[in-house]
Amino acid sequence: MILSKTYKKRLRASPRSLPSLPSPIMSPASKQAKIISGKPVGGKSKDLELEIPDDLHIPENYVEHVLRTQKALPDITWSNWYKNLNAVNCIIVLGTPLLAFVGALYTPLQRKTAIWMVAYYFITGLGITAGYHRLWSHRAYNASLPLKIILALAGAGSAQGSIKWWCTKHRAHHRYTDTDLDPYNAHKGLFYAHFGWMLLTPRRASGVADISDLRKDPVVRWQHDHYVPLLVATAYILPTVVAGYFWGDWKGGYVYAGLARLCFVHQSTFCVNSLAHYLGETTFDDKHSPRDHLFTALVTIGEGYHNFHHQFPMDYRNAIRWYQYDPTKWFIKSMSFLGVASHLKAFPDNEVEKGVLTMKLRKLRETQEKISWPRDNSDLPVISWDNYQKQAAKRNLVLIGGFIHDVGTFMDEHPGGKHLISRNIGKDASTAFFGGVYDHSNAAHNLLAMKRVGALHGGAPHGLEEKMVPPSQRLKIARYNELAGPDGGATAVEDNDESEEEYAKGDSMFN
Repeated sequence: MILSKTYKKRLRASPRSLPSLPSPIMSPASKQAKIISGKPVGGKSKDLELEIPDDLHIPENYVEHVLRTQKALPDITWSNWYKNLNAVNCIIVLGTPLLAFVGALYTPLQRKTAIWMVAYYFITGLGITAGYHRLWSHRAYNASLPLKIILALAGAGSAQGSIKWWCTKHRAHHRYTDTDLDPYNAHKGLFYAHFGWMLLTPRRASGVADISDLRKDPVVRWQHDHYVPLLVATAYILPTVVAGYFWGDWKGGYVYAGLARLCFVHQSTFCVNSLAHYLGETTFDDKHSPRDHLFTALVTIGEGYHNFHHQFPMDYRNAIRWYQYDPTKWFIKSMSFLGVASHLKAFPDNEVEKGVLTMKLRKLRETQEKISWPRDNSDLPVISWDNYQKQAAKRNLVLIGGFIHDVGTFMDEHPGGKHLISRNIGKDASTAFFGGVYDHSNAAHNLLAMKRVGALHGGAPHGLEEKMVPPSQRLKIARYNELAGPDGGATAVEDNDESEEEYAKGDSMFN
């Protein structure tokens, strides 16, 4: 923010009285944001008083403090990697696809079983994306008790740990993204971010993340306490029984709807931690690694617009455009229509568009810095009219809008003919250039500005100040510390902008 001198004086001055602070500026979509809040709590419950947030007493420099004071385990090498394997995770993550592959060799895939496998993939996948992720990790909406139970069972059927365990890791990932306290730090490589962090013992513990709200949730506690039997029942028994009971394909139900489906659900979630941090665009911010990409969305049930998600994690949407693929968003919205989901949180569109604009400006700035621009006004010598005419007798100089241009190399290339320039050497051709003879194009104006060699003492004639800013510079992107004034130093020098001493110095420089 740029502070004026007057405002800085006001900040330094001792206040005579304490004025009331104004209300914050409300964005155009402020009404949309108001649906975030739920029903107010009438009073403090006993559970609320007993539950202390896990991160309440961490130091202000927590990340730096932990990395400095807590020693990490020795690096994993080719000689010790097998000693650092997590046996349980390896069996589930690597053993499942092996069993599915062997089973598929001896089990024909029936059409009904294939349909059931795909359907159950989406059911258990939504247990993760709509349940574990958007409901419990980010509190992006409220769910009724029946919907919570269904999502908890579906999540257990994906065999990715309990809600409590999964959300603890995920909240740490968001708080410490791309640092050593991030459980699946993308900077450690694609393999590590995908599932290496599960297969190998981590070198240090994840950063602290508050899950006090989850400890108070009875569905979360119930699922965590009975996770293993729920896992077996929903991941293996249920898909087998459905296929076996309804169309007699017991073996196919186990191999395809159970094992093979589980492999796809695992890889789908793993891709959110890996591909979503490597593939795509930084649409809203490039401070961290998350990216937006359609392919990732297709293989993750809509979790592929990850740059948006990391910028606005409490938004129930991952994809905000109507044409973007996000089945999880559609599911949550459908549940709200049915009355079993409510208080869907959506970040104000005004703030979302600021993120989009910021990244567009950054890319334009990068393009802008590759382009050659006219000399800055402060670098141009300021000369008198008499000196201008004297120099024009030796060089092909033309005055337009208060700036002196050397057009010697362009006279033969002028589309209107050399004679139109020749007759204005040593004169003021402002009127002719700005429509008197021909209203020149933006390209002509931009090219003319590149030929500036000086500024006339006294500046541009009244009414031409704005016209003298080349079209390419009127919307030129400037950082806040580059703005010299209201016009950014883009127009010709006026009388009160230069002292007589500076004017004389410029005259001598031009000579």
